[in-house]
Amino acid sequence: MSTEIRRGWPLILASGIGLACSPIVLPYYTIGALVGPLTQQFGWTRAEVQFAILFSAGFGALTAPLIGMMSDRYGPRALVLPGLVGLGAGFFIAASTSDQLWMFYFAYAFMALFGAGATPITWTRAIVASFEKYRGLALGLTLMGTGICAMFTPSLATWLVEKFGWRGAYVGLGLLPWLLAGPLVFFWFKPKRALSVRDNAAHGAADTEVWGLTLRDAARGYRFWVLCVSIFAVYMAVSGISPNMIPSLTDKGLAPALAAKISGLFGGGIILGRLVIGALLDRFWAPGVALVSLLLPVTGCLILAGNPALVWIFVAVLLIGLAAGAELDLMSFLVARYFGLRHYSQIYSILYALLAVGSGMAPMLFASVYDRTKSYEVSYLAAAALFAIGAVSVLALGRYPVQSTSRTGESAL
Repeated sequence: MSTEIRRGWPLILASGIGLACSPIVLPYYTIGALVGPLTQQFGWTRAEVQFAILFSAGFGALTAPLIGMMSDRYGPRALVLPGLVGLGAGFFIAASTSDQLWMFYFAYAFMALFGAGATPITWTRAIVASFEKYRGLALGLTLMGTGICAMFTPSLATWLVEKFGWRGAYVGLGLLPWLLAGPLVFFWFKPKRALSVRDNAAHGAADTEVWGLTLRDAARGYRFWVLCVSIFAVYMAVSGISPNMIPSLTDKGLAPALAAKISGLFGGGIILGRLVIGALLDRFWAPGVALVSLLLPVTGCLILAGNPALVWIFVAVLLIGLAAGAELDLMSFLVARYFGLRHYSQIYSILYALLAVGSGMAPMLFASVYDRTKSYEVSYLAAAALFAIGAVSVLALGRYPVQSTSRTGESAL
């Protein structure tokens, strides 16, 4: 193990668990287990329940630019703990929901607004600022947190529903950011802040020490928009599949507990994808790595569009999980590599906002297709096409830019 990783493991662990309990991850991976109980009690449709994710992700998109600027200015540590507190409170509000749908949506909007400081914007900025030689691996290890969440929380939420009802499940989930992530983050989340423009100025550092494009300069180039297209397509596919996975598997005749365990395999694929992709990014051309990793789930989606045997369901879910394990690693790495670190959080926040919009729209759209057709076949075929678009388009990023140390922060592209 490298000295850089060995010295930075407390930060990686705190960031990974914090990310597992973040507002873009915990509500998203647990709502699938709550769809059935909520539709049974209140008579809501699946699409109406899944529409809550749009409120969560949509408000997350609105806050992303502000969080990006604050993270660059004040550092991520100032934001993550309040974000974890706000997210937990949002789950408690969801536990008190009545039969009025707007109250349910309000709870998920609250998670996004008051949990905004704990989004991937802050966790990934801490990692890219603190690691250089093994940045890809450090990002992969950190972003395993999403896989851990995907692996364990669907089964946890299902168990909580069985033991304590859906209200008790929301309370139990709300305690995770407070009791699990909170202490680790408080003691071990201490990223380097040397890349902060504000910190450099305070210590008399020259502007030439940090390379990176401004958001305006990045948006003027084609690479920014290529990345936007790729990220939006991939995250529409991933976000549509994951929260609908348990309902789609139970529709194929699987018991809810087995469907939750298979959904956990999806999380295992994410973890494997994080490790493998993170390590490959440090050694090979990132768009090439992206092409291979994002084409794998095309086969998985085509399998699930039919009526496969159980063994093929396992294969398909694992393949999709591998791609889901690549998207945040790739986005973080590509932003840092093509646009630099000087304004990383601001550029990342715009891409994250786009990601959040896709994350919010897709679950509801997939569920709406089911409500109309009583099948997820069309949704899985659409997801296969989206994965293919995301995989091929990222190749247009081209070779890595030559980093410039000019005061304008521009590079020779």
